Amino acid sequence: MKLKVPPALVAFVIGLVMWGFDHSIHPAFAIFTVPQWPYRLILGVAVTVGVLALYQFFQNRTTVDPHKPGHASKLVTGGIYRFSRNPMYVVLLILMIGFGFKLGNLFSLLLLPLFVMYMNRFQITPEEEILREKFGVEFENYTSQVRRWL
Repeated sequence: MKLKVPPALVAFVIGLVMWGFDHSIHPAFAIFTVPQWPYRLILGVAVTVGVLALYQFFQNRTTVDPHKPGHASKLVTGGIYRFSRNPMYVVLLILMIGFGFKLGNLFSLLLLPLFVMYMNRFQITPEEEILREKFGVEFENYTSQVRRWL
C-alpha cells in the first residue's frame, strides 16, 4: 500500500464514509449546526495553502507526484514548507474538517484521525525514507526544524 493510493483518493474515500454515516447509517450523530461562513473560510484557507505549496514546487522545478518522491530534483524547504513538511496533505485534512463541520456529524469528525494515521504510515513515512536517502543531511536538518503536519 506504500505510495500506491493517491492521497486525494484517500481523502475522497474517507469523505464518502463521512457522508454515508451522516446521510444513511448514523444520522443520530448529527448534533450540531455551523453557520455558512466557516465553510467559506476553511475553503479559502485550504485553497491558499494548496496554491502556495504547489507554487513552491513549480518554482523549484521539482515533482509534485506523490507516487514518485524519488524523482524530486530539489528538497523544497522555503515558503509554506518552513511551517509544514506536508502542506498539501494538511490541505486535504483541512478540507475534510470543513466537510465534517458542514455535515454537523460528530462521527464524521472522528474519522479524521484515520486519514492522518493512513497518511503517516503509507504515504509520508515512505516519502521521507526516499527523501532521506536522496538528500541526506539536508533532509535530516530540515526534519529536525519543521514538523511533519503543523
